[in-house]
Amino acid sequence: MRNYIIADNQELTRFALESLLQKEEEENVYRAYDRAGLVALLKEHENAVVLLDYTLFDFADEDQLLIIAERFSLSDWILISDELTPQFIRRVVYSSHQFSVVFKDGPLSEVREAINAVNRHTRYLSQRALETIITQQQEDETPSILTQTETEIVKAIALGKTTKEIAAERFSSIHTVTTHRKNIFRKLGINTAHEAVKYALRAGLIDPSEFYI
Repeated sequence: MRNYIIADNQELTRFALESLLQKEEEENVYRAYDRAGLVALLKEHENAVVLLDYTLFDFADEDQLLIIAERFSLSDWILISDELTPQFIRRVVYSSHQFSVVFKDGPLSEVREAINAVNRHTRYLSQRALETIITQQQEDETPSILTQTETEIVKAIALGKTTKEIAAERFSSIHTVTTHRKNIFRKLGINTAHEAVKYALRAGLIDPSEFYI
């Protein structure tokens, strides 16, 4: 059984979300009207799914939101808002895998898909959220400093392939791919595969319609 906390101060939205969630009798749905109330509910239900309109709640900034999410690390969050800035979306998405993002003016099917995804402990980003992230990052992206081979390896890393798998695909040794990987990380100033994923997204190496963060 999963617990849900609706943290949205629009009455019509609350009613719609409750109607959607309460179709399954075994699910418990709670309401939070401010940040303090939300924290109190999370103390009781640490693995709850929070459906939050950040723009209507009393968070001082995204740091405060991220701190609460980190404190209740078993919780999942679906951000449902009319408008979220690209900078905000990028910050929360890259800071924690607890956050899914949909928009209120999107189709109802996206909310259903997001709920189903988080119940499988998978993040869901709507197409609009993905495009917002990619567009913003491509505007800031500098020309690639990687060779063609390094670019191909970055893409493979971002797609979750292991060094052994990349070596097999390229008919190279594991040592050669490991050397390329070290050079890539040094050039990009990164330290982890997750940061390589972010670079691949910014550089447009991965099609956002086919890639789920």
